[in-house]
Amino acid sequence: MNKNIIYISVALIVGLLVGFLLFGGGSADKATINVKDTHDHSEEIASNQMWTCSMHPQIMQPEPGDCPICGMDLIPAESGADGLNANEIKMTDNAMALANIQTSLVGKGQMGNNSLKLSGKIKANEESNAVQVTYFGGRIEKLYVNSTGERVGAGQRLATIYSPELVAAQQELLTASSLKESQPDLYKAVRNKLKLWKLSEKQINAIETAGKVQENFPVFATVSGTVTMKMVEEGDYLKQGSNFY
Repeated sequence: MNKNIIYISVALIVGLLVGFLLFGGGSADKATINVKDTHDHSEEIASNQMWTCSMHPQIMQPEPGDCPICGMDLIPAESGADGLNANEIKMTDNAMALANIQTSLVGKGQMGNNSLKLSGKIKANEESNAVQVTYFGGRIEKLYVNSTGERVGAGQRLATIYSPELVAAQQELLTASSLKESQPDLYKAVRNKLKLWKLSEKQINAIETAGKVQENFPVFATVSGTVTMKMVEEGDYLKQGSNFY
């Protein structure tokens, strides 16, 4: 009787042990695997999280911190959000509706009335700006362009100037002209000096032909354009290289 009880007890213990190994152990392993999978997945999400600035959405960093532009705390970026350039903005459809923003394609045949209203500022093209200067010093005897907004053409007379230097240079030209056969280098040097003062071949030849010094000498425009600033008045004394317009 005692032996039977012992056999039955041993068989019961073995049966419980086998059942635990078959059913209980497997569930425990699955629970462990589920916990492990969940933990790994959350770490992966955290590693992919990007941080951005609410004021500067072009800032995208892989970890929290301060905005390098304004110093504000970075906030988690939306999933799949991309960084924007400094001159770009991104708005939702609702935000565009509230701001009354509309978009239109610009190009040939795209606009119904071939016009588009835009906001902006009108600025002069700096590449087309030019300054009219005097290439010899003297006193302004007469101005022929007296106000801003006037249209000036290249070669137009702007002023007449009395220049002691130019008077002396003209006298040198007349003297060198009489010696050009015997001293051609001197004659050539005097003419080149006048050319450096922007006198044309026609003007130099006219002085030679007249055979006398021209006291009040005209100044002509070297470029065409519209006067945006007048910088002299009649009677002003100018140095070589001073600005006219």
